[in-house]
Amino acid sequence: MTRKLQSSSLLKWILPASTSLAICGLLFLTLIWAAGKADEVASSHQRGFITLAMMKLQSAIAHDQESVTVWDDAVVESQRGDTAWIEANLGSWMHTYFSHDASLLLSPDSSLVYQFIADPKGAPDAQQFRDAYLPLVTKLRTRLSRGDTQGTSAQVLSIGEADVSSIGNRSAIVSIKPLMSHTGNVVQAPGTEFLHVAVRFLDGDLPAEIGHEYAFSDLRFTRDQPSETGAAFIPLTSRDGTPAGFFRWAPFQPGNDVLRATVPVLLVTFGTLFAGSSLAGHALFRRSERLAASRKELEHQASHDALTGLANRNFFAITLASTLANAATDQRHCILFVDLDRFKTVNDTFGHPVGDKLIMTAAARMRDLLPNSLIARVGGDEFNILLSNADAQNVEEIAKNIVTALRAPFEIDTVHIAIGASIGAAVTTGPCDPIELTRKADIALYHAKAAGRNTHAIFGSHMDELLSDRRALEADLRLALKTHSQLETFYQPVFAADTGALSSLEALARWKHPTLGDVSPDQFIPLAEETGLTHEISALVLEDACRTLAELPDIHIAVNASALELASPGYALRVLGILAKWQVQPNRLEIELTESAMTPEKSEVETTISTLRSAGVRFAIDDFGTGYSTFSRIQRIEVDRIKIDKSFIGEMHQGASKAVVSAMISMAKAKGLLVTAEGVETDEQRSALQDFGCDHLQGFLLSKPLPRSTAITLATADQRVTGIRA
Repeated sequence: MTRKLQSSSLLKWILPASTSLAICGLLFLTLIWAAGKADEVASSHQRGFITLAMMKLQSAIAHDQESVTVWDDAVVESQRGDTAWIEANLGSWMHTYFSHDASLLLSPDSSLVYQFIADPKGAPDAQQFRDAYLPLVTKLRTRLSRGDTQGTSAQVLSIGEADVSSIGNRSAIVSIKPLMSHTGNVVQAPGTEFLHVAVRFLDGDLPAEIGHEYAFSDLRFTRDQPSETGAAFIPLTSRDGTPAGFFRWAPFQPGNDVLRATVPVLLVTFGTLFAGSSLAGHALFRRSERLAASRKELEHQASHDALTGLANRNFFAITLASTLANAATDQRHCILFVDLDRFKTVNDTFGHPVGDKLIMTAAARMRDLLPNSLIARVGGDEFNILLSNADAQNVEEIAKNIVTALRAPFEIDTVHIAIGASIGAAVTTGPCDPIELTRKADIALYHAKAAGRNTHAIFGSHMDELLSDRRALEADLRLALKTHSQLETFYQPVFAADTGALSSLEALARWKHPTLGDVSPDQFIPLAEETGLTHEISALVLEDACRTLAELPDIHIAVNASALELASPGYALRVLGILAKWQVQPNRLEIELTESAMTPEKSEVETTISTLRSAGVRFAIDDFGTGYSTFSRIQRIEVDRIKIDKSFIGEMHQGASKAVVSAMISMAKAKGLLVTAEGVETDEQRSALQDFGCDHLQGFLLSKPLPRSTAITLATADQRVTGIRA
């Protein structure tokens, strides 16, 4: 009986308990081993991601620098020592746009010319900065002197040096790039270039940014080796092995999490062993899946643009090179360079949040048009597209479709925005050098922009010659401004609508080239805007306008000003100084604003307008109704007049446009504003505008722009006029 009870106990309790305990113990030991391995793998991946992040950050800082260092104006203005220009373009702008903590400019003898520090409080001193960048400067000067171009490509435009360095008691990434001519027109002796130094401190907000991008918990930077129990860390050293500090973080431990979740199940009951094992296995699988998904997401982030989800510049370049290298001899490929028109105006007018949403919406439209093509965002408003096989046969149609899609208005946060796109395309068959293909696409993009934007161009052999002509025209324009020759101010009369009497003149720049003859303003004004010469042209026109005002005591003259000029801190003082020089009353000068100057927030533009209006200068909105200039937008910035754009006047024979013009005039009158109609070309238009109560008329029906002497003769004629036929 006793032996039977013992056998029963053995079968019912001891053997099941021993077997369960053995299996549970073996499973427990296995889980401990698996957890350790999983944690080791996770730790290895996280260390790799930190290393990858630092490499990407060094490359990104160097790429940021090239947006301003490979630029003729940067070389010229640095040699000239224009501190304001350097501050705006090589200093504070690098912090505002790219979050660089410090920017320095070094002369050819490596002495400090300019220094910008985003947070001067507690910042390292100049000698500490010098100790950090001087070894890199020496190495870069040596490479520049011997003409070393190793590492440059279509994406990397100039050589540079970068390293992790200690600056005082802080650690930072220090990147150095030479100031170089992007056209080749500004010649510098190798090794004598100005150098731009960019600094990004590793403490502060940077660890949080890296942690957010790569899904690290509590990522921090410390100069000393972390001593916290359980914290993971990786040392950072410069290329010569000098320690710079440590990144520490709370490690991702999927195995340990699984172990903690599984042990209570094993302890609760042996009877649920298999269920518990299954649940533990399932939990382990789920966590492994999450780790794999996290790794996949990180790989995606490394090759894609965070804002749009499109491929990034690096991924596009790698894919393009591989595709073209492996192309069959009869396989056709095409690359498209897409540049959004007027995007900077949108950013300046509505702010970066609206600009980001516009970029995302534009990317979505292109993705909908070309779901099977590689599309990459390679810059703020720049996109590259790779077309293969069948798509490459239809480049013309695809380019037109993209232009049409991006020309359609965008509605973002209840705001209607109209932009457009310029597209440059280059086509090749068979294997091809990707650098050469991208060069051709870039040239084609320039031609699309030169053609008036909102269009496309496909590279042809003639374009190299046209690009050369454009560069020659730019050089001629600079020479004309330097020698104060060829450029002349013309004046277009403005007449009272009711009496036909001459009311005022509008000063306009005209260029008579010695060999090309009259160069259209539609050709040289956009060229001046692209090359930063508008300030000099405007100064020339303003000087001549004030000289003319001094000779004509009973006339008013209007001049044009862009948002960039109005935002210049010295613009108001320059205008008042020229008025004083010619002893002209400020209320006889009217400044016409472009639509982009009507910014929605407090700005330097508003301050400039307020200063000049308090002195008596009058203001008008030019080309009213064509873009972002609306009556709701001029509630804050006071103006005296609106000038209705000629596109509305030209369509007045249509009922809808006629009603719009009438409404514009009525609303302007209600706000106490004067109204000028531009582009009046028919008697019917003049008659209708008179009936609507328009104050002044301007257009070829009345007079074309006149040379200064002819305009003075007209203005001094003591008689009532009804207009001069063009």
